[in-house]
Amino acid sequence: MSGSGTALRAYNEELREGLAELRARREELSGRIREEEAERRRLQRRIWELTEQLAGTNESLARLLVTRSEMDKTIAETEAAYGKILESSQTLLDVLKKEIGNAGKTSEPQSTSKEKQARGQKHS
Repeated sequence: MSGSGTALRAYNEELREGLAELRARREELSGRIREEEAERRRLQRRIWELTEQLAGTNESLARLLVTRSEMDKTIAETEAAYGKILESSQTLLDVLKKEIGNAGKTSEPQSTSKEKQARGQKHS
């Protein structure tokens, strides 16, 4: 029985060593789980921060797009009005030139036929 007792003690010792190794591995695994859980919390907090930042950026972007759209409208309206002003200015200039031309013709003294004959004789 001493042989079986020795064998039993050897089995018992191996079992204890095996359990001790499993417990050590379990503790190591528990440490890694704690680290991963901490990393998950850190990432979730970062996701929340980034989500808040994204929401703020989206709101700001929406306001900027509205402002740009309003500016585009103002620019288009101003360019259209400026085009009309240029068109009106050109029309006014054309009318002014025509009137100046007509005024020059009417301001010349009308010569009588006797004056024309007299001038014609002087030049000869």
